[in-house]
Amino acid sequence: MKPLDNRYHPLLIGVHWLTLALLIAVYALIELRGIYPKGSAAHDLMKTWHFTLGLTVLALVLVRLPLRLAWRAPPITPAPPAWQHRLATAMHVALYVLLLVLPVLGWLTLSAKGKAIPFFALQLPPLIGADKALGNNLEQIHGFIGDIGFLLIGLHAGAALYHHYLVRDDTLRRMWPSRPAARR
Repeated sequence: MKPLDNRYHPLLIGVHWLTLALLIAVYALIELRGIYPKGSAAHDLMKTWHFTLGLTVLALVLVRLPLRLAWRAPPITPAPPAWQHRLATAMHVALYVLLLVLPVLGWLTLSAKGKAIPFFALQLPPLIGADKALGNNLEQIHGFIGDIGFLLIGLHAGAALYHHYLVRDDTLRRMWPSRPAARR
């Protein structure tokens, strides 16, 4: 389907910013859990919400991908050089891979460690059997890819700001939520 008025479809815009909000929460929960002693109820609650919101990101991406395929990206005005378009495409692919791989690795980690996989009021089934050594390795990989996520998200945001403030094209405005029309 064609884009609307040189902007992304409103549903894609909403899902994009909801994904960002969830990512901020997921990263904040895991980075800040250390303010509470390990094993405390607050520490464990932060980890549980990290797991739950991480799996929410996975669910949201599984909804987002078909929508993104159905509603093409609107063209950038003025059009960027071909190399920038290819780089942006590679960045978007990397971000989608990140958004799919990280939650699955988290789920696999909890499964291998024999721990519950919380998802709001549900407990999801393990994806693999318990294997503590494998669980520890998966956790290390999950953490490493999570660190790469910081870099990718930062580059993505930096590129949007670069296009908005320096190049002065409509890259950011295409994804920015629109204001409701004023009532008369």
